[in-house]
Amino acid sequence: MDNTDKPIYRRILLKLSGEALQGDHLFGIDAGKLARIAQEVASVAELGVQVALVVGAGNLIRGADLCAAGFDRISADQMGMLATIINGIALQDAVANKSIPVTLMSAFGVPSIAEQSDRAKAREYLQSGHVVIFAGGTGNPLVTTDSAAALRGIEVGADIVLKATKVEGVFDADPIKNPKAEQFHQLSYEEVITRRLGVMDLTAILLCQDHGLPLRVFNMNRQGALKRIVMGEDVGTLIQDRE
Repeated sequence: MDNTDKPIYRRILLKLSGEALQGDHLFGIDAGKLARIAQEVASVAELGVQVALVVGAGNLIRGADLCAAGFDRISADQMGMLATIINGIALQDAVANKSIPVTLMSAFGVPSIAEQSDRAKAREYLQSGHVVIFAGGTGNPLVTTDSAAALRGIEVGADIVLKATKVEGVFDADPIKNPKAEQFHQLSYEEVITRRLGVMDLTAILLCQDHGLPLRVFNMNRQGALKRIVMGEDVGTLIQDRE
């Protein structure tokens, strides 16, 4: 993609893991990290780009760990969905502190805290300049927040899903364990599936593929990366159908 002086996307869906909020800590929410993420989001919203967010909860609840400790999978997932509400409240407050209007929506009812997720209302909020934060996953257990991101991206008509990670993009091996791992700059959905690259869960990839929704994986820890992407720079790894 070529550089431009205007954003190339009208509306984006940003997928944040819970771990993105914990900073260098092993648990919880790091105030400094939260403020930096909010600033990145604000810098894009100020360009006129409509921003929707889906947040995970790995910084508070890890379903796999709970299951290993003897919890029922359904119960573990329900706890995780509740934890995304906590992260959503934190993000809502941080974005509001940047003087950006923001609305928190939940896939299940928590009326004193968040609005019930509604596609039409979410689109209205986005068009009016609100950042919309989707919490609660899809509202169903056994479904990841990656799938929730793909689903919400389709529902609100996002131009692209941006998955924030702690590495530069998609690699042929784990770059943390293997320093010689090579980064892919562009992939097709089929290549992601057949190579078992683990970018997102299979349901999320298939949803994006079926609806022609591009996906970009990038390192959110790089200051300004989000803005560079919406301005057209080739950051991270782009996944879409080959032309």
